[in-house]
Amino acid sequence: MIREAIMIIFIIGGLFFFTVGTVGILRLPDMYTRAHSAAKCDTLGAVLILLGIIIYNGESYASLKLLLIIIFLWVTNPTATHLIAKAYYNRYRKEEER
Repeated sequence: MIREAIMIIFIIGGLFFFTVGTVGILRLPDMYTRAHSAAKCDTLGAVLILLGIIIYNGESYASLKLLLIIIFLWVTNPTATHLIAKAYYNRYRKEEER
């Protein structure tokens, strides 16, 4: 009973952050703030949902795999967002120099 309640709280929290990130992408004015919104909210949303699934599964091999996915997301999402923003900056900086 308590495990299901904690799982639901994590999953609802993850859905909340996905929703906030989506609204941020649609409403924010430029690419940098949109990228920030997407990186922070998508990473946290995915991690919370995966933690909810880990709580649902209990101690199992699948939970270990989900934990590895969480670690992979923590490393790759911010790195990818940084590289996308840097590429955007470099592209428009070169156009201004012309």
